[in-house]
Amino acid sequence: MNDTIKLGKQRRWSESKAHSSWQIFKIMAEFVDGFEALAKLGPCISIFGSARTDPGNPYYELATDIAKRLSEEGFGIISGGGPGIMEAANKGAQLGGGKSVGLNIDLPFEQHANPYIDRDASLNFDYFFVRKTLFVKYSQGFVMMPGGFGTMDEFFEVATLIQTGKMMQVPLILVGKTYWGGLLTWLESVMLVEKYIGPDDFALLQIADTADEVVEHVLKFYSKHSLQPNF
Repeated sequence: MNDTIKLGKQRRWSESKAHSSWQIFKIMAEFVDGFEALAKLGPCISIFGSARTDPGNPYYELATDIAKRLSEEGFGIISGGGPGIMEAANKGAQLGGGKSVGLNIDLPFEQHANPYIDRDASLNFDYFFVRKTLFVKYSQGFVMMPGGFGTMDEFFEVATLIQTGKMMQVPLILVGKTYWGGLLTWLESVMLVEKYIGPDDFALLQIADTADEVVEHVLKFYSKHSLQPNF
């Protein structure tokens, strides 16, 4: 490697390290802004799902109904703030008279803030991990609608935190037996059988097909457990 190439690489490495140091302050600012904005919320349920689910799709309409019903029971609704299932969740929250929160992420495609978020409860993030921390900290239950990689990431993140005791156990509900059935079968027939998870881990998951079933799971859980911050 000649000296010119070596010096160029060293300079870029030094610039990268300097950028990383300043990045810490940006990350801290996102946490501080998020904590201050969400600390005043009461009990909330997060609803996750695909940004690609259009109005009129049965899962869009179901997510709207679920959010509306949960809002009528006194829960605020937190979504990822974008279109699709996220929009349906915030729409349902407003229809039910509940708090409608959107934690939006800056992406080059798909993501834009939906119009059903309360004006004082719309936050924007650059970092997925900051956003996920706020979802987990301020939610007393999670409703997983059909979705893609992002939904799977959020689902397994929550399941892992509950499994490892890093957050309180809360309702974790998968909506759509047809959609989630294959994954649940694999978890039970492979992961559980080969002892990578235990029966108690598998029992953390609930399955539902209707808004009534989702609300029933949540209310049944909180008839036996107190509502409290997750960590």
